[in-house]
Amino acid sequence: QNEKELQDVVKQQEEKMIQLIDKSGEVTSLKAEVSQLKRSLQRAETEARVLWEEMRGKEHQVDTAYVQERIMLRREV
Repeated sequence: QNEKELQDVVKQQEEKMIQLIDKSGEVTSLKAEVSQLKRSLQRAETEARVLWEEMRGKEHQVDTAYVQERIMLRREV
């Protein structure tokens, strides 16, 4: 009887450990995704800032190659 109870307790502990390991992997994956999303957001904000600066000073004529170059330069900063 005691041995069966001990086996059950050990099995429950093993299951809990497996669940924790699974959750740990999930947390790591989510952290990586958050990091990638932050980089994407920063890139989009940079592009928006450059485009806004360019559009503010011009009415209808926009040099798209120049704007692209400015976006690339801002990304490097």
